[in-house]
Amino acid sequence: MEKRHPNHPGELGVDASLAERDRAPDEINARARAVGLLLDAGVPFVVGGAYAYATYTGIYRDTKDLDLFPRKRDAGRALEVLELDGWRTERTDEVWLYKAFKGEYFVDFIFSSGNGVAVVDDEWFEHAKTATVFGHRCLVAPAEEIIWSKSFVNERERYDGADVNHLILKAGRQMDWERLMRRFDRYWEVLFSHLMMFRFAYPSERDIIPDWVMAEMMSRTLDSVREGNWEENFCRGNLISRVNYHVDIHHWGFRDGRAWDENDRKNGGGERGARPELEDTASSGR
Repeated sequence: MEKRHPNHPGELGVDASLAERDRAPDEINARARAVGLLLDAGVPFVVGGAYAYATYTGIYRDTKDLDLFPRKRDAGRALEVLELDGWRTERTDEVWLYKAFKGEYFVDFIFSSGNGVAVVDDEWFEHAKTATVFGHRCLVAPAEEIIWSKSFVNERERYDGADVNHLILKAGRQMDWERLMRRFDRYWEVLFSHLMMFRFAYPSERDIIPDWVMAEMMSRTLDSVREGNWEENFCRGNLISRVNYHVDIHHWGFRDGRAWDENDRKNGGGERGARPELEDTASSGR
């Protein structure tokens, strides 16, 4: 029998019981209690992770935690609410993650992607769906924002490309592609890579991605070919993987692309090789 890796996501399927079959009743009750306490306290959040993924795709899987997405300004309040109920809390990473523990069970409060790009803002709430999670009516993160966040997960032990593909397959015809394009902005090549993988995986479903999106992406690609190399030897790989590009930056002389990117965003910089008139081209290309 195959041994399951401790970080293995578990069996996938369309049976909703897969999401909870391998979880103890106490763990499910802890998740339900956390959601109820936060709702009663008026702490704003949207549900993400496996539960949001299932809402859009109908694909269920065992999950070791509950992912809730508040704005960062509300994440601290979420910890306070659960602390009053006896949960142990930690501010794990000020860039993107806080945690709350009820014994061995835990809830993740995610307010950005791990690279600091996909920040939870008002639009996560404005475009959220409503669904029942653990018996509570909750806001569920929009498909567009889930894709925005998942597209940067390209680690050796975890790659969320299949999740992105399934979200496009099941929600793509209803998605706001202009908003998705705007979300990626200076990271349009990351989105383009996932769109090409979708076309490879589902050649009979290519029309789910609007033609104007593909035309715009290919136009930008041609522009980048004409532009040629950047003058400085950046490696932006650490925006999509925390560890896989360590050698490039620490041994091969490439500049830290994530550090440069963070600084450039803070200073309001544009993206070399991407069109600054993003929203205009998105509208005119259809």
